[in-house]
Amino acid sequence: MTPAIVEDEPGRRLHGPRLLQRLPIVLRLVIAVAAAMSLVLGGAAALVYWRVETALDQQLDADLATYHHDLVRDLHAGRSLSGPDGSVYQILDRRGRIVAASSLVRTERLLTAAEIKAATDGATIHRDIGGLLPLDPHTLRLTAERVRLSHQRPVIAVAALRRGHRDEALRELLAQLGIAAGLTLLAASYVGYRTARAALDPVERYRHRAATLADGAPRIRLPVPEDRDDEITRLGHTLNQMLDRLEASAERERRFVADASHELRTPLSLLRAELDVALHRPRSAHELTETLRSVDAEVQRLIDLSNALLDLEELGSSKHITRAPEDLAELVDTAISADAQAAAHAGRSLTVDAASTTVNVDARWLRPAIGNLISNALRHGQGGVHVTATATEGRLRLTVTDEGPGFPPEFLPRAFDRFTRAEASRTSKGSGLGLAFVAAIAAAHGGTAHAENTPTGSAVTLDLPC
Repeated sequence: MTPAIVEDEPGRRLHGPRLLQRLPIVLRLVIAVAAAMSLVLGGAAALVYWRVETALDQQLDADLATYHHDLVRDLHAGRSLSGPDGSVYQILDRRGRIVAASSLVRTERLLTAAEIKAATDGATIHRDIGGLLPLDPHTLRLTAERVRLSHQRPVIAVAALRRGHRDEALRELLAQLGIAAGLTLLAASYVGYRTARAALDPVERYRHRAATLADGAPRIRLPVPEDRDDEITRLGHTLNQMLDRLEASAERERRFVADASHELRTPLSLLRAELDVALHRPRSAHELTETLRSVDAEVQRLIDLSNALLDLEELGSSKHITRAPEDLAELVDTAISADAQAAAHAGRSLTVDAASTTVNVDARWLRPAIGNLISNALRHGQGGVHVTATATEGRLRLTVTDEGPGFPPEFLPRAFDRFTRAEASRTSKGSGLGLAFVAAIAAAHGGTAHAENTPTGSAVTLDLPC
């Protein structure tokens, strides 16, 4: 037989296994259950049939052996030959001629020429005439062997019993097994279908609800029962957690796009304004130089903003963190070196209290984080700036404090959000990404960043595992 072939696309055909893979899961499960049950039922039916057939054959063989023994005894005694109901006999000479026979088999020999020769040579013949199907009223089981009678040549005594009752019982058994197997297979397939549907219906409901995400429906959550703890409910809880993360991510993206658009619009607008003014009328070399300097400042602001955004995206995954042993005091001294001159020009002190110990961090990212904190303190704070760094029990705690007015109370909860500033105006210097960058570095290290006001100013603390 050739496998089933179904047209999938013009010029492309699907064979049986691939066609099965395209079926719905419920249908595949029902087919699998039906196939497995067919094997089980077929094996059980074959076993039952074999056991019954064996029992009937043993009984028939025992009856046939008894009848053959009685037939041979009557031949030796010279009595008239007879037998039970359903029995026939034939007595053949060495040439195969019928010497005596039952009325039903007087004209047709029960043995073939080869069997007659084998029996004459002393073999015992044992075989069936006719099969279980198609129906035949003259099916027999016979046994034949050579019999030596006194003062006579040997003859072949053939004793046979009708197999009608045996065959009828087996045919009835086959019919009953077929009906029982068919009904059982239907019941098992139905139960398998209902079970599969009951198991997969929640998944289908989850799919329908999740599909509404494409429509932008707010606050999509899957209906997960709280009184169960099976695979489907755990899947539902996991999908709900994923939806929470997706919703939070989408919200962050919306805020990011809005804020980034605003941040980019300002320097681009200033660039356009500077160029429009420069092109409005002829300018002197000094005026053009000032315009170019202003344009350069805005371009640099765009570059800084782009680099900060790229750094934040790179820090979105902890795989970009490469830890290595670093001397804590040396790391802090290197980080503040760029801002030491700016502090001196502003007439402000910049002091460090860092323990001389080894920490396991990514200095490539931690140095700019410390630099950002110091730059913020110098830009927005007042008085001296103090850096404290300690490492105890596998934790690095680094704090930058100043003596200014501190953070506005309404700013503290969102101090580490992107594009947020303590000033109300966005035209002030800075992109609003400094503290967000610091928080991203802390998170990439598996730590946290915290901002607070102190009695003497403000403080930002990094707490990292080291």
